[in-house]
Amino acid sequence: MRVLCAFPEAMPSSNSRPPSCLAPVALYLALLLHLSLSSQAGDRRPLPVDRAPGLKEKTLILLDVSTKNPVRTVNENFLSLQLDPSIIHDGWLDFLSSKRLVTLARGLSPAFLRFGGKRTDFLHFQNLRNPAKSRGGPGPDYYLKNYEDDIVRSDVALDKQKGCKIAQHPDIMLELQREKAAQMHLVLLKEQFSNTYSNLILTARSLDKLYNFADCSGLHLIFALNALRRNPNNSWNSSSALSLLKYSASKKYNISWELGNEPNNYRTMHGRAVNGSQLGKDYIQLKSLLQPIRIYSRANLYGPNIGRPRKNVIALLDGFMKVAGSTVDAVTWQHCYIDGRVVKVMDFLKTRLLDTLSDQIRKIQKVVNTYTPGKKIWLEGVVTTSAGGTNNLSDSYAAGFLWLNTLGMLANQGIDVVIRHSFFDHGYNHLVDQNFNPLPDYWLSLLYKRLIGPKVLAVHVAGLQRKPRPGRVIRDKLRIYAHCTNHHNHNYVRGSITLFIINLHRSRKKIKLAGTLRDKLVHQYLLQPYGQEGLKSKTQRCQYSGIL
Repeated sequence: MRVLCAFPEAMPSSNSRPPSCLAPVALYLALLLHLSLSSQAGDRRPLPVDRAPGLKEKTLILLDVSTKNPVRTVNENFLSLQLDPSIIHDGWLDFLSSKRLVTLARGLSPAFLRFGGKRTDFLHFQNLRNPAKSRGGPGPDYYLKNYEDDIVRSDVALDKQKGCKIAQHPDIMLELQREKAAQMHLVLLKEQFSNTYSNLILTARSLDKLYNFADCSGLHLIFALNALRRNPNNSWNSSSALSLLKYSASKKYNISWELGNEPNNYRTMHGRAVNGSQLGKDYIQLKSLLQPIRIYSRANLYGPNIGRPRKNVIALLDGFMKVAGSTVDAVTWQHCYIDGRVVKVMDFLKTRLLDTLSDQIRKIQKVVNTYTPGKKIWLEGVVTTSAGGTNNLSDSYAAGFLWLNTLGMLANQGIDVVIRHSFFDHGYNHLVDQNFNPLPDYWLSLLYKRLIGPKVLAVHVAGLQRKPRPGRVIRDKLRIYAHCTNHHNHNYVRGSITLFIINLHRSRKKIKLAGTLRDKLVHQYLLQPYGQEGLKSKTQRCQYSGIL
């Protein structure tokens, strides 16, 4: 069960100082998000504040928030998105102009859009408008009967605000594309399981479509360049990247850049390892390519986008930071919660699994702070399960426990940006499915963007003290996070506070607002799984109520 609650009170008088999150003159508790295991299949009742029949309230918890100073301030684009280059392979890149898809992406703006993933290092740029015509043969989408030209002639509308190309695709066209994508999904899975990937060609026209989607959606594009093009001496071959940079500059595309994806896996993927020192030199080389290009002379550069920080990966990061720590604007890594292909719904609710991320954060921060103290750290590409996710689990209501805890934990520990893999893609870790319908994690993300601001506040809790048994680690099953409310949300004035709570206990916990939060009016938004699937539901409904 997910409950979002808001607690407004009277506005300050005209002679009061302006409200702000750090001055509780007009304190609002804008959101209480409560994820509870007490929600069963078919249960559609709103979660009351008072005791629910059949549920014991074993613990009374006093909750307060410190409003004097934020403990962290994260990026305005904290929750950001990723698109995998596989959308070139399965044809979905041609549908990024969909009005519905652009509208859904706009709902999560402002944000970064990282174009990268497993196939980043097999991506090659060709500055050709239509390579199929230049070869004299049909392109890979010939069975769709030149649908792109039909769209250009009849279905493309001009967005009056930004001059965006927005398409309304016919149903038959989408149905054909879904059939094609289903066939390609099997190919992509086979590549992923065998760890052998085919090359992808990104044409100038495809890049135009990608940038059009990002720009029209209010997203800032981060493009991950191919780092596996190597010279005989193992230095980076930048010829394809330079061609892409020149084309992007000629179009005045505002893009930030990366180089490679999970370089710690290059030996298994390509048979050639790249150590941290060499990768650092490659980033310095990329920086030297950007500087003479006026539009990119001050473009941001991110990396090295390493995988899970095991011993060998930490050694790679250490070597990279020695050489290029000052070259990148933020240090990036990736995280996958569950590697196995067999996943159960209860796996998403294990506190031990939720805490694996905290351990990784500390490992990354230790290396980064050794060489560049204060350098921003990003989590780029967070997924619940590997190999594209698990159907009816990674895309279900249950996955929201991991996702919401990820957002709260990262902000609380000072990670500047988290990039969700993926906004729209093959597999089951995405926010939007191939029918362009938003999944449960999309709605969580939308509410997060609307209600939660970048300033993180300290939470004070009483009533959870427990004595550990010998040899046992106590893992917190009640997780509480607090932020200043997003000041762009005009439904709440500056000075509002946002809370969200994850309850992994099997019993309901009674929370009493104390101190600063005492006697505040509550606005409650309740998200529950809809239908008989319970935690496996792919739909949910939201109810609003006001509670004193």
